[in-house]
Amino acid sequence: MIQATARAFGRLDVMFNNAGISKAGQFLEATEEDWARIMGINGLGVLIGMQEAAKQMIAQGGGGKIINTASIVGKVGEQIATIYCASKACVISLTQAGAEALGKYNITVNSFSPGFVKTPLWDGLDKDLISAGYRDEPNAVDHLAKTKAILGRVSTPDDLVGATTFLASSRSDYITGQNLMVDGGVRLI
Repeated sequence: MIQATARAFGRLDVMFNNAGISKAGQFLEATEEDWARIMGINGLGVLIGMQEAAKQMIAQGGGGKIINTASIVGKVGEQIATIYCASKACVISLTQAGAEALGKYNITVNSFSPGFVKTPLWDGLDKDLISAGYRDEPNAVDHLAKTKAILGRVSTPDDLVGATTFLASSRSDYITGQNLMVDGGVRLI
């Protein structure tokens, strides 16, 4: 992907690490298999993406921006998605480590933490919660957002565009190692 981008456009200026998976499950039900799968994609995948993007940016010169998708649960864990929470805390930590390592190359590394965003990931989580007996009704994301977000509604991917565009732009050139909360006021930390 990085090589194809550099071939097509002559360089790589911004890298978004946005892949992620989740699985509902109580703390005592977390398995080594689930840990390996979720951490492999959400943690190791971000690390490798950061490393490969940084190698390209260093080779071409001129700096760049690496932006990682974390989550509100990366700041405050929840028992219902133990491993997912750990993986997103990992993303925030990798962001900070990457910022420290890559700043000398004028590469900024930041993350953003969405809250309750209505996406196919949430649709799958809803099904997992119902089939595991943790919820009786669908649309958990809508209910959670209405009760926990200060803005009282679920967000959409469009709600993230302003923050992510800012992090990718020259307006954020002096920001690195930070995690921007884009959650409608769910977590005031």
